Amino acid sequence: MRSEAKKRLIFALDVDCFEEAEKWVKLLHDKVGVFKVGKQLFTRCGPDVVRMIRGEGGEVFLDLKYHDISNTAAMAGVEACRLGVRMFNVHALGGPEMMRETVAKADAFCPRGEAERPLLLAVTILTSSTEETLRAVGIDRPVREMVPRLAHLAKAAGMDGVVASPQEVGLIRAACGPEFVIVTPGVRPAFASLDDQKRVTTPGDAITAGADYLVIGRPISAAADPVEAAELILAEIEEALRGRS
Repeated sequence: MRSEAKKRLIFALDVDCFEEAEKWVKLLHDKVGVFKVGKQLFTRCGPDVVRMIRGEGGEVFLDLKYHDISNTAAMAGVEACRLGVRMFNVHALGGPEMMRETVAKADAFCPRGEAERPLLLAVTILTSSTEETLRAVGIDRPVREMVPRLAHLAKAAGMDGVVASPQEVGLIRAACGPEFVIVTPGVRPAFASLDDQKRVTTPGDAITAGADYLVIGRPISAAADPVEAAELILAEIEEALRGRS
């Protein structure tokens, strides 16, 4: 059960240089199954940081949130496949055509069923967003309506899953079924602060609700003992998994 819990824990490498990223990977690779590489780190270090993580035995969530014309997003997805990442994402708000073409290009490069094929994820609504955020950009539907709507669009386009707040996991399960992958940022254990996240829950509650992967950064990196913090989170995930089985 501990190895299963480890697979589900994604550590957010929200750092600004290769050396710092390498330090965290070496420190946490026994506790963390996947390391998230976002825009800042990838822009600074490029594919080398992905290769470093894989060289240390870690998997990579390439969190670049592609949102562009269909061919551009799709070809970026092919390059993510070529890097050997475990998962990458696009913005569901890019629309069905963009998602369908990304899936088609990924399938052509790395067919479904092959072990090295990454999970293709669509971002629904960012966990930092609120109803007010959506209204400001002209979306007058509530978050709880937009998230399952975008998740359903992603599934229909052939995506493997979505990135969404743990608070919307139940809505996504109802819209997309039990096999659709849900990756949840905005997870905060009881011992951590909320930081800039708005729609959050604890690791145990997220797993119990049906989340498949949890993205956690500052509750580990800002802890006095990051390894101990990761261990506490693993224990909470493990307990929740037992309750689900």
